Parts: sequence; structure tokens; C-alpha cells
Amino acid sequence: MKAMRGFTLIELMIALVIVAILASIAIPGYRNYILRTNRGDATAALLKIAAAQEKFYLQNDTYTTNLTDAPPDGLGIPTTENGLYDLAVGAADTAGFTATATAIAGEAQASDDDCQTFTINQQGVRGSDPGDVDVCWR
Repeated sequence: MKAMRGFTLIELMIALVIVAILASIAIPGYRNYILRTNRGDATAALLKIAAAQEKFYLQNDTYTTNLTDAPPDGLGIPTTENGLYDLAVGAADTAGFTATATAIAGEAQASDDDCQTFTINQQGVRGSDPGDVDVCWR
């Protein structure tokens, strides 16, 4: 008699179950990693805004809320590099400013429940909502 070659249905089902278990562990972990990595889009943009605000202040003796116009009228930073966050500067005057990056609804970062909004002010004080500043800004 000749020996049959190949896989039985049971062997294939066992392999499929193992792959499904590994995928159920790996995919959520990878998704969380991507969300944490994309936070750098917001933090980099806010640090860039803070540096541009200081340069603007040295030239004009005031801070600006104008992110879109190129210098010398504005900061020239209309969006984050990957476009995952909305940028805004509120309450900018001679005393200070607060820059904010908020996750855009419908984008990938909108599902990041730990860190939806990032802030920085003229003193370099960092903030985040609703998460912990140390976790969100790392």
C-alpha cells in the first residue's frame, strides 16, 4: 500500500485556530502601538509652534494666533505633518499663548481615548486631555 500524503482537515483546523489566537493577541497590541506612535505628530507640531511663537515674539513683542500665514505675518504651520490633528492657538497676546492639537474626528487618532488633546504654552508647560501628561508626551 502506498502512504497518502497531505494534511487532514483536523490538522488544518488546528493550524487555523493557532493563527487566529496569535492574531487576536497581536492586532490590538499593534493598534495601540500605532496610536502611541502617531501622538508624535501632535507633539512635534506643538513644539514647532512654540519655537515659532518665540521667534515671532522676538520680532513683534507679542504672540500670534495666525498659524497659516507665512512669517513675518504668521507662523506658517497650518497642520501637523501627517494631518492627524487640528492645530489652534488661543489667547495669544503680549503675555503668552496656548497652542492646542486636537485629534480630528474620523481620522485614525480619534480612537485614541487616552490622549485626545495636547497643549503647550509660552512657558513650555505641556498638557493633555484626558490622559496623563507624562504618558501622552513621551
